[in-house]
Amino acid sequence: MTETSGQTATPDRPRQPRRRGPISRLSLWVRQVVAELRKVVYPTRHQLVTYTAVVLVFVAIMIAIVSTLDFGFGWAMLEVFG
Repeated sequence: MTETSGQTATPDRPRQPRRRGPISRLSLWVRQVVAELRKVVYPTRHQLVTYTAVVLVFVAIMIAIVSTLDFGFGWAMLEVFG
């Protein structure tokens, strides 16, 4: 009897991807982009207005915080260094 180690005579090599020309690669890229854009779920007008308002309120709050800190540190520096 012959013993087999489970390997074939020719080792399995990973298949090399077929080289494509620049036009073919560009065409594939465009098809993939279009396929991904079809998956996108766009927000409704109500969601868009809500998200925009949330962002604007958040930015206004952050401006107020940073401005207050800037004014406070400026005043403190004037008091310390005169």
